[in-house]
Formats: sequence, C-alpha cells, structure tokens
Amino acid sequence: MKNKITVFLISLFACAMIFASPVMADTDEILNYTITVDVNQDATLNLNYHIDWKVLDSGSGIGPLTWMKIGIPNSHVISTEGISSTVDHINRSGNYVEVYLDKSYYEGDVASVDFLVVQDYMYQVDKLKEGETVYSFTPGWFDDIRVDELIIQWNNDKCIAFSPDCLMDGGYNVWETSLGKGEHYTVTMTYPNDAYGFDLSKSEEADDTDEGFVDSVETFLGAIVAIMCMFVPFAIPALIAYLYNRGFSNSNQKTIKKTTRVKVTYYDSCPGCGAPRKEGAKFCEYCGKSLVKSEETITEEQLKKEEKAAAAFTKNGEYKYGSAPNTFIRVNSISVPNPHYRAPSRSSSSGRSHHSSCAHSSCACACACACAGGGRAGCTTKDFYNTDLKLAALAKACNAKPIPPKKEEEN
Repeated sequence: MKNKITVFLISLFACAMIFASPVMADTDEILNYTITVDVNQDATLNLNYHIDWKVLDSGSGIGPLTWMKIGIPNSHVISTEGISSTVDHINRSGNYVEVYLDKSYYEGDVASVDFLVVQDYMYQVDKLKEGETVYSFTPGWFDDIRVDELIIQWNNDKCIAFSPDCLMDGGYNVWETSLGKGEHYTVTMTYPNDAYGFDLSKSEEADDTDEGFVDSVETFLGAIVAIMCMFVPFAIPALIAYLYNRGFSNSNQKTIKKTTRVKVTYYDSCPGCGAPRKEGAKFCEYCGKSLVKSEETITEEQLKKEEKAAAAFTKNGEYKYGSAPNTFIRVNSISVPNPHYRAPSRSSSSGRSHHSSCAHSSCACACACACAGGGRAGCTTKDFYNTDLKLAALAKACNAKPIPPKKEEEN
C-alpha cells in the first residue's frame, strides 16, 4: 500500500511540474531550409545547404546568434566547405556540423548561409528489390525551432523511382513542406545497381542505434521476456501447431536474409597525417582520412578452416579475421525478395496491401537519415550512426554555449 501511495505522489508531482513549467518563447525561426542533392559517380552525395535563420530573441541571457548546429546524415563526411561569405568556418563532429558565422546576429537579424557537405554511406544496395539501390534521406530537424519552408531538390538523373510524390523542375525532384518543432521529413530515391559506383560494404548500417535508446528498449524487452518465459511451455506447442497448419515454410516468406562478408584491412597509422589508428576507428580523428587499406568481398568458401568462425556471424558489424593484424570481417546482412515466395491464395488474403515507408521502418533510424539539429537553442541527438557519443554528454554540450575552436583545415 505504501508503494502505491509513493508511486501516486511521484506521478502527481511530475504532472504538477509539467503544468507549472513556464512556456518558453521562441528564440529563433528558420525561414528557409533548402538542400540540393547531386549524386557523384562514386555514389557519394553533394549536399548543398541554404539556410535563412532569423533571430527572434538575443536578450534574456541568450545572446546573439554566432553559430548553427545542423544535423547531417552520418559521420562519414568526405569534406565540408563554406560557400557564402557569412560562413567563417565549419567544424564537424559525428553526425552534425557546426557552422560558425562571420559576425554576431541580433534580434530581428537574418543569417543566410550556404555550405557544402560531401557525404558517403548514404545508400543500401538491394534494399527493396534485387538489382536496385535506394537512398533514404532525412534532413536534420530542430526540436526547438520551426521551419517555415523546407525544400529538398534531388537530381533525378538515372533515377527509376522516388517517394513521396513531388514536383519536377529542371531535372530535379522537388519536395516542399514546413516543419513544426521536432518534426522531420524523409525522401527516397531509387537507382539501378549499375547507375553509380555503389559499394556493398558502404550500405547503410541499420543496426547502428543510440546506446541509451537501446538500453531502454532492452530493459523493457527484458521485462516482457521474463513474463513470457512463464508461458513458454504452453506457447511453443501451440505456436508449432499453428505454423504447421498455416503451411509455414520458406515459400511463405516474402524476404530472406542475404549476407555479404568483406575482408577489411586497416593501416596502422593514418596515411594522411601519420596519427596512430585507434581501435575500431575507420577514419582519422585528426584529418578525417580513411584508414581502410584494402577491402575484398569474400565467400564462405574462401574462408580458411581456422577462420570459419567468422562465417557464423550474421549480425552487421566487424569481427576479427584470424590472426592477421588490423584485419577484420565486415558483415552486412540485408533482407532481399525471396525468389521462392508464393503469394497466399485470395481466400487467405487479408485484402490489405503493404507499402514500404521510411517513416515506419528501420530506415528512419539508419545511416541515411540525420540527427536532430538545433544550433544555439540546443538539440536532441540520436546516435544512430556509430558516433560513440553519449546522450548525457550531448545534452551538456548542447545546453552550454561552446567556445568557438580554431578554424579547421578542410581536406
């Protein structure tokens, strides 16, 4: 009884705090947020950003706008470049860029910036259909700032499908919308596998999720599993009988797992600046150069007898390859259409069709999307892209105005 009273009082206190919290006035407004996307021959993307950022409040201890933090798809950035004179310099870290401005902008001012991000690891080969490669892109969104106009322009050269519906203008697919605080928007573009230099080892890693989020999910699932264990002795026989009666077999599965293994060898030290490679690092933390020395797609038959253990791994990731130094097996497992699939008869069909939607599937959490951005107003970053950043550290960093570092030399 005491526990119930305690829980009730805590809940009551939480509700009171929520309703008693003061309503914070908007400090910023994004008038226009335009991203123009061009696919390079090596399948990387040129992301040209244009942002008109209006300052609504520079008083009350907030101060003027001197920098913007913009979410980008992932940490695999080839280069960044300030294009407009309003960009003093750009720093990048993990899945966002910090755009430092040429001056301080005060209440009523509009900072208009243009900059370029060359982005890798943005596609997934054979994602929805064998022989086709899909880009999914979600621009960085803002938890505390509304976006009056979001425009995504994507060069449609060689494109064979896209989603959602949009306008066509001068060889570009054009999506236009507005975003409330915390809202985000996703587009997809599909190409034949031979349209560009797609590399299977660079397909988006949908298993890279935020550690804090995973911990919460695992705790929740752990409780469910504990409860379900009580019913396992009864559930398994019933489940087997049900699947047997349904004619469960490989022919009833629309998709099957396709696993590709790539032998990856890393340099001991960065070929660009000579800095030693940290364990698990794919890019130099100092100059951003790739630390990959060689990559080779291999089959299970090519694995040596003592290295067969690597073939047992089917979850996406990298695993030590025998005794060879700095050599690993990178596993990429994706779902592909089952060539033996037999559609159910009309009598057993539910009559409903299913359409893949990035907003309701793992691709909303995958490498092709972006974290939340927020500039000086703070942000909520979801570490979907293996940046090894912790939520607590990010929250602290976002709430404290950083000291602008020295200008970074871009590659």
